Amino acid sequence: MFFHSLDACKIQPPAEFTFPFQYIPHPLCLNAAQKVYEYLEHQQDFEHDFGIDHRMEGVNIGKMFGVLIVENQEGTIGFLAAFSGKLAGTQTLPFFVPPIVNITHEESFYRKSEQVLNEYNKLISNAENDEKYQKLCAECAHKTQKMQTELAEMKTAMKAEKANRDAQRADAQTSMTAQEYDELCKKLKIESLRLQYNYKQCSKQWRAEIDELQQKINIHTAHIQQLKTERKQKSEQLQHEIFSHYTFLNALGERKSLNEIFGGIPPAGAGECAAPKLLHYAYEHGYKPRAMAEFWWGQSPKLEIRKHKIFYPACKTKCEPILAHMLQGLQVEKNPVHEELAREKKVEILYSDNDIVVINKPAGMLSVPGNVDALSAYTYLRRIYEERIFVIHRLDMATSGILVFAKNTATAAWLQQQFSERLVKKRYVAILQGIIEGDEGEISLPLRPDLDNRPQQMVCYEHGKQSLTFWKVLERGETTTKIHFFLHTGRTHQLRVHASHQAGLNAPILGDDLYGIKADRLYLHAEYIEFTHPTTRKKVCFRCEAGF
Repeated sequence: MFFHSLDACKIQPPAEFTFPFQYIPHPLCLNAAQKVYEYLEHQQDFEHDFGIDHRMEGVNIGKMFGVLIVENQEGTIGFLAAFSGKLAGTQTLPFFVPPIVNITHEESFYRKSEQVLNEYNKLISNAENDEKYQKLCAECAHKTQKMQTELAEMKTAMKAEKANRDAQRADAQTSMTAQEYDELCKKLKIESLRLQYNYKQCSKQWRAEIDELQQKINIHTAHIQQLKTERKQKSEQLQHEIFSHYTFLNALGERKSLNEIFGGIPPAGAGECAAPKLLHYAYEHGYKPRAMAEFWWGQSPKLEIRKHKIFYPACKTKCEPILAHMLQGLQVEKNPVHEELAREKKVEILYSDNDIVVINKPAGMLSVPGNVDALSAYTYLRRIYEERIFVIHRLDMATSGILVFAKNTATAAWLQQQFSERLVKKRYVAILQGIIEGDEGEISLPLRPDLDNRPQQMVCYEHGKQSLTFWKVLERGETTTKIHFFLHTGRTHQLRVHASHQAGLNAPILGDDLYGIKADRLYLHAEYIEFTHPTTRKKVCFRCEAGF
């Protein structure tokens, strides 16, 4: 039912299964995706507006889909298709493999537990909206306001009375005898104590009335809190039961639950992405997985970068632990990032003196050591120079261009101060996929890490840090635009996001495998830098032409 033919396709499947976190879609996956495109364009099985032909501002209606190339028991190559989460308000639709657990089924444990939680919601709502409880809260608030007003007026009056007493004492010092002055002071002191006593008594009376009301309110709030505690316990029990029901097969026939895979509380939505659904269905029905790809269909989200018909890697936070289990028993491609890092690369030293060294970092090399045992620009320089090398700034692994390192602590502090005060001028050159309208401009977007998909960044108007880029078009080709970028801030992946995001230039940098389409390299190069030299105190500038 869910095994779809590829019309006697003569393309051979790959020898190794797709590394899901960075890949170029196999031709079979492209063929399968085309079948899904055609189905989505003509299907009448469900109604869902993907917003392809009309952009609905601020509405996220696109969806991630996946295709899995499989071989059935007869050796026939076909494909399975799936969508992430829900589509058209449901988890189950024709053409697509079902969810690992259908928690929306009427007789499911989830529905039964959901009814219990709904009952608690009703009880809590009734208790919070109880007429007697509402009246007590209103009366308490009213009395509290009256108390504050009356006490504030008494304080104002007491302050005026004090000023009057101080004036009387000042006048009496020159017009009364010492004995008369002492008598007056005693009288004024008694008056002050009387006013303070009245204030305290008034406050005490109000507090007693309010406390009496508060005690009655507390009986209601304790009941409401008890209901909320019980609801939370029921909700946690349900969540734990959901996690225990989500069990995933791998190619070895081993099964693990979400609880076992994550060793703690899994992130929301874990197990609902297309990739785990596809692999689990394949294992369960005796299909051999051969290749996989996931693509976005429809309108882009407002915050993340998702383009219609563009392929994306599996997400890290939710899928990486699950797929680490599910891919066991399959021969999987090596991580292409590790393969790229392992390749020998040439570092060009542009300038060196007693204080600084300036290099041209090749694309595919880390700026500093990472989690992978691979040569970085930093470790390369440590091999050449006997003195210590200090990191001043960095470039993405995929970005080529100028990097500056310091040779001593004084220089490092001097340069870092210039970077922090934004006194360093930097210029990048890039080739974008698309024709940019206008000749120059600026992009300002708040950026933060995509917590479900590190190291990718996303636009977030609530928690993001402001980023600013200026740009200028150099030349336009038939389908691409060559451009200069001038960084004002230096957020992670700033230029890549500003180029790709719909609120930026809406044209990914050519070869951007995170925000666009992978190519032979990322066409982004740091070609110019200018700063004040730590010893000469003169402006120095370095330029290195891009290799594209």
